[in-house]
Amino acid sequence: MEPRISLVTLGVTDLDRECAFYEAMGWPPPRRPDEEVAFFQANGLVLALWTGVEGRGAPGLELAYNVRTPEEVAPVLDAAAAAGGTVVRPAALAGWGGTSGAFADPEGYLWEVAYNPDWPLGEDGSITI
Repeated sequence: MEPRISLVTLGVTDLDRECAFYEAMGWPPPRRPDEEVAFFQANGLVLALWTGVEGRGAPGLELAYNVRTPEEVAPVLDAAAAAGGTVVRPAALAGWGGTSGAFADPEGYLWEVAYNPDWPLGEDGSITI
């Protein structure tokens, strides 16, 4: 696992209100593929606002680590388990067309590990939506 974060996802209860807040703060309009999530480009990473972070609303938090191929998801989850974390969702095909799984670190903080075919990673691991 490279030392980087691809996405920071904040659980929210009112997506429209949160999007309006970030736009008022000067962020560009987000991508909103559906009524549950919004993605803001933030230099080499993405800030996501989602109404469904592990079934919670605010103040849920989930970090994400994107990989370059679908085959890389499971080994990162295995490495997390070997290091003392807990796999909370094994690698599987996702409804949005990629591959995803998740682990919790020893304190319970959640990390999604994902391959998204629509979001290629730069050489430096940066992500662009």
